[in-house]
Amino acid sequence: MINRSAKELDNNMEIHLHDCRLKIGETIREIREKKGYNQEQLADIMNVSRTTISKIENGKFNFSIDYLSKFSWFLDFNISILTNRK
Repeated sequence: MINRSAKELDNNMEIHLHDCRLKIGETIREIREKKGYNQEQLADIMNVSRTTISKIENGKFNFSIDYLSKFSWFLDFNISILTNRK
């Protein structure tokens, strides 16, 4: 049986991961919009579906560093945006 503190730690980690996905997704959306792309256009040039772009921007998709690298390549930003966590 998992003790209460382990459950709380796990729950706190899930909240943190969700918050990070939201922050990264919001940042990607802001950059995409500043570059003048809609989700469909970005999906086409990245060769992914528009729903994938939407899920990432809304923090509902646990994407890989490869996806983040693709975003940085196609939207021309430095991945160091992640260092501004809070």
